[in-house]
Amino acid sequence: MSLLPVNEAMDRLLSRAKPVLETETVLLAHADGRILAQDVAARLTQPPFNSSAMDGYALRTQDAPQLGSIFTVIGTASAGHAFDGTVGKGEAVRIFTGAPVPEGADSILIQEDAELLDDNRIRSTFEVVKNRHIRPKGQDFAEGEIVLSKNRVLSFADVTVAAGMNHAELAVYRKPLVAILATGDELVQPGSVPKSDQIIASNTFGVAAVARNAGAEVLDLGIISDDKELIGKAIERAITAKADVLVTLGGASVGDHDLVQASLKSKGMELDFWRIAMRPGKPLMVGAIDDMQVLGLPGNPVASLVCSLLFLEPLVHKMAQTPARRREVQAITETDLKANDHRQDYMRATLDIRDDGVLVAKSFDKQDSSMMKTLAYSNALIVRPPNAPPLKAGDPCPVILLRT
Repeated sequence: MSLLPVNEAMDRLLSRAKPVLETETVLLAHADGRILAQDVAARLTQPPFNSSAMDGYALRTQDAPQLGSIFTVIGTASAGHAFDGTVGKGEAVRIFTGAPVPEGADSILIQEDAELLDDNRIRSTFEVVKNRHIRPKGQDFAEGEIVLSKNRVLSFADVTVAAGMNHAELAVYRKPLVAILATGDELVQPGSVPKSDQIIASNTFGVAAVARNAGAEVLDLGIISDDKELIGKAIERAITAKADVLVTLGGASVGDHDLVQASLKSKGMELDFWRIAMRPGKPLMVGAIDDMQVLGLPGNPVASLVCSLLFLEPLVHKMAQTPARRREVQAITETDLKANDHRQDYMRATLDIRDDGVLVAKSFDKQDSSMMKTLAYSNALIVRPPNAPPLKAGDPCPVILLRT
């Protein structure tokens, strides 16, 4: 099987993926970042009454035809404590922000514009204008008004207005479930004491982070040794859990110890393709078991994470209906780059901004796909298309942002 170009591999992966349309109800406290599954209408009117926008005095405009008008203060209104009465001719009510405007009053004279006199009286020192400093009933929203529309990505502002509309819960789309299966006799969990022929398993944590950040829930199936029966049981766990995506880490090739592909096929996987014309990440596998998408990632940590960013992230975005991140931007290379071969290359690099706003990318000298530290130090990947000619320092080059 020939190597598949990266863009064609992406198109084939995403073409068979479908958005998750199952819904669930979540508490408002857990709704931030979720995708709204139905329109949300206000259950009440806000504000529910004409309210004061300032501290001052509620009075009648007609009683203040000019500066120096005198009013008798007949009571007080504060938030949660309305004045029980009507404002009449020459009367005023001391009022505080958020309090209901008393019946009869049609303006607020702010306290800075009122001169205090004796005998509970005040004198206006500023023009009184009808409806000034009054928030009318329903100014924000009215009962029954649809304020939040279906398919909206809920923000901090959205959950705030939902609470104000008296919703304690919201209907959202279920997050796609991504099951992650790591295989290899050589792998042990972080915190373990590895034997001389073992290494610490690291890929799961980065791959899981990519999936979660794109909008998925993650099911960690653990580390499974190179045993076809045990791998098969782990795959069955993903099927039983109704995972939307199964990600396997390592073992996707066809060597004597690479049992993942065979195990998946024994469980009914329809293989679409494997082996991509890219570096790092050539042994990438894509298939499906019924409605569960299967993405087999390379075992090398850097290759695994680069493929997660390129393939798993957009897959989850599509299934979760979350907006895709814009990662590819244009930069210039700081150093000369040699001609590329037939595989699309993703080179770890640092990206800086010059004083004139130009992005400058500098690749690391060593690009071995097992070197995790270099990836941690990188904030971008320089993209070298297949058979790209050499670049001189200062030449333009596309880059993929690792942090957005």
